[in-house]
Amino acid sequence: MIYSEEYGDIERDGGSGFTAKYRIRKLVFYERFDKALDAIAAEKRIKAGSRRKKEELINSVNPEWKDLCDELTNEIASLRSQ
Repeated sequence: MIYSEEYGDIERDGGSGFTAKYRIRKLVFYERFDKALDAIAAEKRIKAGSRRKKEELINSVNPEWKDLCDELTNEIASLRSQ
């Protein structure tokens, strides 16, 4: 399953809702935005695409489909320490 969602605070979410219900356990793609409207527009663009387009997007930045959760956590920590 490929799932796309915009989060204002991904840390606070804690895997509630859809991700918990369907046991989504792997983060294979993420983008960071400074403006919420930009994030929402990107989410809509991704959701409107076919599964093939979503797979191409993931493969363009993460061809091995590694779990990027630790990377994102480190990025957030780094931004907070600035």
